[in-house]
Amino acid sequence: MADLTNKRHILVVDDEASIRELLRECFELDGFTVSEASTGAEAIAVLASESVDLITLDLRLGGENGLEIARTIRSSRNVPMVMITGKGDPIDRVVGLELGADDYIAKPFHVREVQARIRAVLRRYGPSTADAPAGAPSGGQRYAFDGWVLDPDRRELKSDSGVTQDLTTAEFNMLNMFVERPSRVLSRDNIMDILKGHDWSPYDRSIDALIVRLRRKIESDPEAPRLIKTVRGVGYVFTADVRKA
Repeated sequence: MADLTNKRHILVVDDEASIRELLRECFELDGFTVSEASTGAEAIAVLASESVDLITLDLRLGGENGLEIARTIRSSRNVPMVMITGKGDPIDRVVGLELGADDYIAKPFHVREVQARIRAVLRRYGPSTADAPAGAPSGGQRYAFDGWVLDPDRRELKSDSGVTQDLTTAEFNMLNMFVERPSRVLSRDNIMDILKGHDWSPYDRSIDALIVRLRRKIESDPEAPRLIKTVRGVGYVFTADVRKA
């Protein structure tokens, strides 16, 4: 347990004081440091002043649009994000995942389920790198393909010229999955199994929507993709020539 909780800081964003208190208690019992925010502005202020390792975000924050808050956070930070909300519309789930949510938990929830999912997300991210120097070298393997270099440790995608391409967490995880499995045809079930932690549904279009968004960022012509190809009736295949960088 210590390897996950040591110095890990969770920001709970919810406009209901009772929910914030419940989550604070369950996270602190697990050994995490916890901060609270009841509005988007408060959440941004915490992120500007403190190092945060994971955010739980309610999509119903009074009159605020939680999806817009998520978009604002994701545009400048790659911190893991778990959406905890009372909204049950599957469209909101899809949009949330496209914005880079690492998981999606609907209210009412069981505390133990929330704890398990939070710990699963943090395990996927590994040790916190929030305090690493901006230019610190990656200690792990990097992958080069079609003019891009993907660094899983730093969670960065750069062009050969050094320009960083912004990716949401969901987009990054999907691309990382592909570069580790080049030329392998993956069904939607395969992808759902590999990208554990997301609240995927075989009946929604979350995976297809993420593929479309990822193509727009890495393909020279997203309308005629060369790297992520559709295998009709099966799924997708990453056709790029991937080499270790």
